[in-house]
Amino acid sequence: MNVMKFAIPLFVALAFGSSQALATPILGSELGSFTVLGASTVTNTGATTLTGNLGVYPGSSITGTATITLNGTIHIADALAQSAQGQLGNAMTSLGLLGPGTTLSSNLTGLTLLPGVYTVPAGTTNLAGTLTLNGNGNANAFWVFQMPSTLITSPGSVVDLINTGAGAGVYWNVGSSATLDTTTSFIGNILALASITMDTGATISCGRALANTGAVTMDTNTLSIGCLGTGAVGSNGLSGGLTVPVTGGTPTPLPFTPVPEPNPFLLFCFSLAVLFIFRKKLVRE
Repeated sequence: MNVMKFAIPLFVALAFGSSQALATPILGSELGSFTVLGASTVTNTGATTLTGNLGVYPGSSITGTATITLNGTIHIADALAQSAQGQLGNAMTSLGLLGPGTTLSSNLTGLTLLPGVYTVPAGTTNLAGTLTLNGNGNANAFWVFQMPSTLITSPGSVVDLINTGAGAGVYWNVGSSATLDTTTSFIGNILALASITMDTGATISCGRALANTGAVTMDTNTLSIGCLGTGAVGSNGLSGGLTVPVTGGTPTPLPFTPVPEPNPFLLFCFSLAVLFIFRKKLVRE
């Protein structure tokens, strides 16, 4: 048997195959398991629901857990929380390497944004209505918002996600602190250098609140990496869209993957079933 006949194609496949095998998720595996991660403290008031881990490092105080419904595990100043904080710093640095992208006004209200990198200057508020993120049919769409200073929303603000899928990613790279005002309906991963405050009734239906040096403060909130009810169900908290080389450096976008279309045959069968049930009902009447 000519061994080289098989060895050469194998070498080529390994050398020039998918680069995804040589990359890691931008949030890191430990960081990705957290829905809320604080540095100094984490505090909660009122009935809060979290899907994903809850942690703090290097601080050792999480208060208000008695009123938190947690679908995950608490990590207080342990090895997992420490590793996650290290990965948070790396993720913020990596996102910064993507550059400023397109600079927008300080207020994102009323905009519909396609995937890409955007810089959002500081303002009295960055959102006072609805922001729509349109994946344009890419299941691996990503949005990176470079926030050199603060992220602030007004009461009742909404971030809406459409036309994307399970591989999508939304990242808010905040240079200081973030505040989600009352009843804000938010999505994406907030990576804040300092603190994150979630006022009464604010939600992150798909994403995370990750504070690198300060506190996370919650008040009757809901946060989830489960993403039910969004345009990216199964996305693990909108942490896709980008990977980082194992050696570090600038993140790489995932390839364009079309959003799955409904199966025409299944739709046809479903329609026949509905017609059959409806016909039987008419006959009985």
